[in-house]
Amino acid sequence: MGNSYAGQLKSARFEEALHNSIEASLRSSGGDPQPIFTQLYLEPEAYPGNMEADVKSKADMPLQGEEGHDPLNGHASNDPEELEDDDDSDSSSPPLPYLQTPAPDGSCTLDGFCQAGKDLRLVTIAAEPIEVPAGFELVGAKSPSIPEHILVCAVDRRFLPDENGKNALLGFSGNCVGCGEKGFRYFTEFSNHINLKLSTQPKKQKHLKYYLVKNSQGALCKGPLICWKDSKTRQFSSSALTSKPSSSSSLSSKENGGASGHSSSPFSLSDSPPTRMAQASSVFFGSQDLGRDCSFLKPLASTPSHKTLPIVPTALRVNGPTNGLGVDVHTSLLSPSQVSLVPQAQGYRTPDLGDSPVSSPMNSGPPKKRHRSWHPSALVPVPPTAVPVPAIRPIVNSPGSVLAVSSPQSLAAGVIQPQPVTAGETVIVPENLLNSSGVRPVILIGHGTLPYFYGSVGNIVVSPLLVSCYKSSQLTESNLETLGLHSNQMLSVEMMILLTLQYLARLASNQIPLREELEQIVLKAMLGCPGNPAISPSQLPWLARLEASVSGGSVQVVVTHNSLGEGISESLHSLSEGPQHQQHLPTYVVIICASKINGNEFCVLVLGKYQARALAEGMLTTNEFLKEISYELITGKVTVLASHFKTTSLGDNLDKQLVRYQRRRKGQVIQPYQGDVTENTNSQEPASMSPPPDSAELLNRIFQIYPAQLTVARSLLSQVCSIADSGTQNLDLGRFCKVDFLVLVPPSHILVHQTAQRIRQSGVLVDLGNEDTSTAHQKSEKYVVRLDADVHTKMEAFMKKVKQNPYTLFVLIHDNSHVDLTSALSGSVCHGELQGLADRVVNCQEVLDAMNLLVLQVSCFPYTLQTHQSRISIHNEIHWPSNNHLQREQPHNELVYFGLRDYSCSLQWGVASPILRCDDAFEKMVHTLLERHPHLHSMVIRSYLLIQQYTEAMMALTSSPSLRDHITPETLAMVEDLINAPSREGSQGRGHMLLVRVPSLQLAMLARERLEDVRDKLGLQLCFAVMLGSPASELSLSRNFINILRAWRGCENEEWVPHTYEDLEGLPCIIILTGKDPLGETFPRSLKYTDLRLIDSSYLTRTALEQEVGLACTYVSVDVVQESKTSTAPRESDGEKTTPTLNDGEELERPQSNGSAATRTSGSLVENGVSSSDLADSFQKPSTSTSQPECLVTSDVATLTEGFKQECDSLGSQLSSNPLKAPNAPRSNYSSSSSSSPSPSSSSTQRPSQSTQFGRVSKSSRVSPRTVILSRAAYNLLSGESGSQLSSFSLLPHADVSWSSPLRPLITQNLQGADQSLYYRQWTVARQHHADYEAPPVLHPRRLLLSGPPQVGKTGAYLQFLRILFRMLIRLLEVDVYDDDDEEDEEEETTDVTTPANTQWPDIEDIRKLPFDLNPRDPKFRKASPVYSDKMPKLFKVEFKKEGDNQTQGKRVTKSIRLSRFAAHNAFHHCEQCHLYSEAVPTTQLSECSLHAFSFCSSMLGEEVQLQFFIPKAKEQHFVFNHQGSHLESLRLPLVSTKAHDLLKSPIFTPTTGRQEHGLLNLFHAMEGATHLHILVVKQFEMPHYRKYWPNHILLVLPAMFNSAGVGAARFMIKELSYHNLELERNRQEEQGVKRQDVWPFIVMMDDSCVLWNTYQPTDGSEKSNGSSAIINVSLKAVLQHLESTPKIPLYAMCGVRKWSSSLAHKTPRNPFSRCHLHDFVLLNVDLTQNVQYDLNRYDCEEVDFNLRVNSSGLLLCRFNNFFLMKKHIPVGGNKDFVVKPKLVEIENKAPISPPQYVCAPDSEQTLLDAPAQFLLENFLQSCSHRLFPKAVQNRNNPVLSIDSYLSLSPEISVCYINSRPHSTNLNHQGLVFSGLLLYLCDSFVVSGLLKNFRFLKGATLCVICQDRSSLRQTIVRLELEDEWQFRLRDEFQTANCSEDRPLYFLTGRHV
Repeated sequence: MGNSYAGQLKSARFEEALHNSIEASLRSSGGDPQPIFTQLYLEPEAYPGNMEADVKSKADMPLQGEEGHDPLNGHASNDPEELEDDDDSDSSSPPLPYLQTPAPDGSCTLDGFCQAGKDLRLVTIAAEPIEVPAGFELVGAKSPSIPEHILVCAVDRRFLPDENGKNALLGFSGNCVGCGEKGFRYFTEFSNHINLKLSTQPKKQKHLKYYLVKNSQGALCKGPLICWKDSKTRQFSSSALTSKPSSSSSLSSKENGGASGHSSSPFSLSDSPPTRMAQASSVFFGSQDLGRDCSFLKPLASTPSHKTLPIVPTALRVNGPTNGLGVDVHTSLLSPSQVSLVPQAQGYRTPDLGDSPVSSPMNSGPPKKRHRSWHPSALVPVPPTAVPVPAIRPIVNSPGSVLAVSSPQSLAAGVIQPQPVTAGETVIVPENLLNSSGVRPVILIGHGTLPYFYGSVGNIVVSPLLVSCYKSSQLTESNLETLGLHSNQMLSVEMMILLTLQYLARLASNQIPLREELEQIVLKAMLGCPGNPAISPSQLPWLARLEASVSGGSVQVVVTHNSLGEGISESLHSLSEGPQHQQHLPTYVVIICASKINGNEFCVLVLGKYQARALAEGMLTTNEFLKEISYELITGKVTVLASHFKTTSLGDNLDKQLVRYQRRRKGQVIQPYQGDVTENTNSQEPASMSPPPDSAELLNRIFQIYPAQLTVARSLLSQVCSIADSGTQNLDLGRFCKVDFLVLVPPSHILVHQTAQRIRQSGVLVDLGNEDTSTAHQKSEKYVVRLDADVHTKMEAFMKKVKQNPYTLFVLIHDNSHVDLTSALSGSVCHGELQGLADRVVNCQEVLDAMNLLVLQVSCFPYTLQTHQSRISIHNEIHWPSNNHLQREQPHNELVYFGLRDYSCSLQWGVASPILRCDDAFEKMVHTLLERHPHLHSMVIRSYLLIQQYTEAMMALTSSPSLRDHITPETLAMVEDLINAPSREGSQGRGHMLLVRVPSLQLAMLARERLEDVRDKLGLQLCFAVMLGSPASELSLSRNFINILRAWRGCENEEWVPHTYEDLEGLPCIIILTGKDPLGETFPRSLKYTDLRLIDSSYLTRTALEQEVGLACTYVSVDVVQESKTSTAPRESDGEKTTPTLNDGEELERPQSNGSAATRTSGSLVENGVSSSDLADSFQKPSTSTSQPECLVTSDVATLTEGFKQECDSLGSQLSSNPLKAPNAPRSNYSSSSSSSPSPSSSSTQRPSQSTQFGRVSKSSRVSPRTVILSRAAYNLLSGESGSQLSSFSLLPHADVSWSSPLRPLITQNLQGADQSLYYRQWTVARQHHADYEAPPVLHPRRLLLSGPPQVGKTGAYLQFLRILFRMLIRLLEVDVYDDDDEEDEEEETTDVTTPANTQWPDIEDIRKLPFDLNPRDPKFRKASPVYSDKMPKLFKVEFKKEGDNQTQGKRVTKSIRLSRFAAHNAFHHCEQCHLYSEAVPTTQLSECSLHAFSFCSSMLGEEVQLQFFIPKAKEQHFVFNHQGSHLESLRLPLVSTKAHDLLKSPIFTPTTGRQEHGLLNLFHAMEGATHLHILVVKQFEMPHYRKYWPNHILLVLPAMFNSAGVGAARFMIKELSYHNLELERNRQEEQGVKRQDVWPFIVMMDDSCVLWNTYQPTDGSEKSNGSSAIINVSLKAVLQHLESTPKIPLYAMCGVRKWSSSLAHKTPRNPFSRCHLHDFVLLNVDLTQNVQYDLNRYDCEEVDFNLRVNSSGLLLCRFNNFFLMKKHIPVGGNKDFVVKPKLVEIENKAPISPPQYVCAPDSEQTLLDAPAQFLLENFLQSCSHRLFPKAVQNRNNPVLSIDSYLSLSPEISVCYINSRPHSTNLNHQGLVFSGLLLYLCDSFVVSGLLKNFRFLKGATLCVICQDRSSLRQTIVRLELEDEWQFRLRDEFQTANCSEDRPLYFLTGRHV
């Protein structure tokens, strides 16, 4: 229709409409005629369908025949569009004359220019840059009045045809490229705007002629014609897709009626592109879903006739799918193609009353007039000019009964038939309603069908605020159960009407209805009256009027009988009739329709001026109302208001008065710091003026970490450890050796500086090793990034770092993460701010997938992160410990946190001047002005009034005292304090800060300009500064104030300027803080007043309100609070329990999985030297006082001049002595509310952390809470606990979320922390534009949330967390290695052979000359018996213990060593380089292991042995298989002569048991990645465990008989196998021509605890002055290659290296080589040692035993003293944890079994044990040998003679080893007398003649050990022992085994 002025009826149009109505009714299947008014006032716009739908619908169209014959019009046409009324069409009806609407007053009407006066002609703007939004094209329009010109327009390409002339959507969407106005929805309206001046009806097909393209120079020029002609297809659909559109576009689906809700299209209706939603009915279905794909949207200025609130006007803000198409069903989003195909699937059906929640859906209105043949099912949504409000009939007991204003996702693809609207359901809104009555009525949807509104619909607002309260029937079963309700407790409609009336009647005149309050009333009613009394229809009106009567006329009841429309219409007309009726206007009119057909329906008409305005404004999101304000300022709507404020309250002209006063001053200014404001000084002087001299060190504040911050940091660390320990492989802490971080902050320059300053002061960059001390200061800024347009490049760089450094654990800290959590998909530029950036950054796939990145979201108001769809696991939330700060024993100078709850509670203090106030005088003035200016947004009015108040207060205090009576006392007091405080005694020129919060930037700039101007004219420019605090800009301050601040700081730097608000400490100033939200900036302690009078009913969500009051939260002195509270009873401390004490933190020393036991020896992590700052000792010492250091520090952490940083962890003693201490992170260093500052303390000797100016906080310097001045609406909510209304914490938590259920339990103030999070996760859901709306169902494992109240010290806590996280990672990368002092050097033999210290390899002849050191000196043998030699030490070093003490003997010393890149690792190590080496490829790898049996004959065992090999495919090249490839022949061995750079010749065998996780079996790094052969030797029963952890290792599985054997068996089998393999390889290679002796005969036998190898650094001959040499790490590969390349290597039997100890660094060995015991890591020649075997029975000392046998066989052992081996202390496995238990479990004996019980007399009744006989024997001998060999104890001169074997008899008894084999090398025993004889399993080489060679002491003892009793007797007989030894029957013993366990027997005797 193109008529943008609703309500002008033209007769021609009327006739045509009537004609079309009749025609349409003839064609439609229904009988009802289409209402004419619908056609006149509702101009439908085509739904943007798609091609498939077009084609399909054409095919299905029965009315248009194939031959194109139109049965009604009677003329043929090939195209239905030809029927349209185009000028050149062959239509038979004459063209209508077109009456163009006159242009609005004052607009430009020049041809070629738009109404805003901007040039649109192509010739003039061809070269100018034109912004074309995504999806738009530039086209050229032709105007008949200037045919030579083309006008440039931007048109949405969906409404233009494609190259075939097809697919142009009906309707139009265009923007003006001249003035930038966007969102023209009608070509008529657009043609008026661009002054086309047409004589005919404007048509896009006729007037948009060309596409415009760019030529080679980049200038626009005329392009191809737009081919309209073929595109005349019509969109018909075979069944109706239209439903009653429930909302116009700008409805921000606020079913909660929440205040600054958020609509993803923050604009008014007609500018939003169609959404992705399955909107069957309308493009405007619910703007909640709008624009998820649109890139850029701009607001639209509405049509001139109702330009009052451009965002409300045309939109009757009904919400979401109010027609209840789906009841809270989360349907998946449908693409348009799905939408259009739904009808075909469902068929054509007429809805019955019962089959749809919407029983009388509306028809979407007629087509535009050119649709001659309007089909009833055409897809035509409702236009914005008149908005239908849902016509919904309640259906009895159906789930969707009452209005389903469910969350926006509930748009099910319900297909609803259009039905004609019956008469009586339309309401025409009177014109000029707002002007005549001064009120824009708000209709609160209740229950039932609302009518359609026509006429001046901009004058009313429809709100879904309370609708959810009436939807209790939709509660799910589980919700009902949670609430304690039954389905029979649902309230009837009549009850709900009465409850609503009762609620409205008791609301005060300054209160507005709140959804949450009414919901609680409904819930209580349901819980309270299960019977639900029935109310008959006749009783209802009477009861309703009775309820209303108590309201004193503020609530009226209107009862109608036909429809709600009647009552609404009646009320609106009486309202519009003018002022005579308005004295008696009720606040609320409750309209009840008692219809017989539909049952009772009702709605509420809000007519109260304050309430209606508050409700309407409350429906706007913050973005929308800020845009509304800018619109009012830009369009000059405020001029009336501004002119009102040009006069003072006394009626004088304000500016003239100021100028008059300025002249009178004659350039003199008021002198600051001098007392009276009347003293003036010359304005030239001020620059040189500075405040009185003062101690400059006042600002040298110390950075400290307080107990609460430490607790929180530890909780964070603990949580990170539990993520790592969860076994889900989401975080592998063991692989990281560094911590790096990036802090994301909201887009505020000041916040960036503030955070960077905290990072600088904390020293965390130096502590993490990321920067050195010199650069940390400059570089701290690069660790903080603002979420603005540049964030992407910075994040890309950061993510690149994350990818490039897999061993660094990165922490992305998203600070103030509740700010802007818009989804990136709906992100747009909104009020000048980019939205959705946080989502784009924090939730991008790269961040989610990076395994070395933790995301820590930090927020004071985490509610928006705690929805049902939250991405953060509730277990990963860390909450600040609650503030139980009012303990009586706290010292009076203590500072405690004073937060939001304390402000609410302070109202009960009963003090004369409360700190939370409402300025009632100001509210009264506002009220008056609001009534006078109904068209303006209330914030504009409040701002103007506020500016006037401050202006007049300044004047009253200087030039015009008579104004005092016209200023509110609050304002006057604040301004007076601001001006006079600096001059008070003791203030030293310091004053207060006054913070005024003005959210709108334009209003804030206006305020600053105005106040600065007035200040200067009054001569106050030196008294205080006026500053704009805008997130988008840096602080700007005049030079003289900067000089003052510099003087106070003692700052020499001329360039210094303040960057943060804290830098303004002490400066008297007014800060006008602007921006949509406060972003977390910290204010100095000199902030005394926070003026929040502009924060009113637009802030009706918990976050919005609390974050404003949060500006005032800070740390205050305990006694201030205590004194104030003396008038009230002490309140029970609420919330979470007290701060956990230090012990909680100690648990997290190390994740258990990492194989190191909790390292309690080194103290908790924090005491482990977390801070690396080099400070004076006095700083490092922990404070021993029970009170905290009194240094007062600014909140979130502290500001400090860089000078010092106290050791952050010197808190152990404080914390333990005072565990309940509240976080002591006070703000800066002197009081904000008292005017004097502390006098310096006399004590100059205090520690710096209590620097002198702080001393004791004297009475005068106490820190008081800040004074907060609120609007009435905010005050009511914050005082909720004491007031009648509910409290702020019951409100919707955030505008981006919605309640998930109509009713829910009441949230109480005691619900804090995790409980509160659980509540919000259960009862709130993210809205569609929220970043979490489409969050994956799986929670992100590496994301944590830290929440704590505003300004409590969270920054300090997370910086401390980074520090202790790093400390812990270092601890994880450290390993405890044995560090026992080596006993050797003192006893090292002086020999004739001296080899130069730097010799690399031994000379075989020199080695032969060295004596062998028989005594095992390694500290691991400290508890073993010393071996007697000629050079025995004179004294034993061991302190002998009493019997049984050996269990508790001191543990071996360990030292923590940082792992190097050459370390061997356990199964917990994962990294990119070695993951293929150690980790299995899932599902494939295990099956790719082949099992091979390998058999050989062992002469020692006297039987054939079968071993099993598990060989992974990748390792098969190391083996030789037979031709079939199935039988394992041998293990390949290289040649002695082979030389290769990377070759490692020796196979490495590692016997391991019980250490599948903790054994250091990953040699990849130790081998530098070189190919090597590593075989794990495991017991059969452990094989599955080792296969699981080491799938890529070769496993050698021992036979089952060795399952309980000791390590001796494994070594024995390794050596036997190796020798057998050597023979096989010699035979194989001999066939290939290789000499037998050329095959490599060595293997490496290495323990599973060898972790690092070291060597002395090759020196240039100059050792360090103290004789020490540097020790460096070296790889195992280097050590092995060095050993293997020894000259004449085949002549050595064994080679090895030395054991590391920390003392080695201080002394270089005298000899680079020595002959001595080798163990742990041995290069073994299996050829030479063929006849020397390991004792396969042994559990302990098997290596010493073997070494002694090799040496006595005349073979060479050589130790390389320049290499050291570090052995890790592994507390598990390795046979250490063998527990000796009784054999029979029935025996209930809890006492541990001691070694004396390990043996018993044969056949005795003693408890038999479940342990191997050999194990019991060895342990018995180790512990009880002093009984067997009493003469040998501590007798070094008379050792025990042990033949052919070495068994440890405890360190007190020395053993002399003798080999019985012929030709063996033995110690010269001439003259040696033995104190005992030990014969252990002796073989045939021991004969009686041998024993005759030895002499024994009188009383020496003998012990003969044999396998069984018979061999014991045979041995005694064979060796003729009874000749010299006396035996008694009772001296025979056995190990305490039962006979099937084959005990060992032994007999003892005495020498005679």
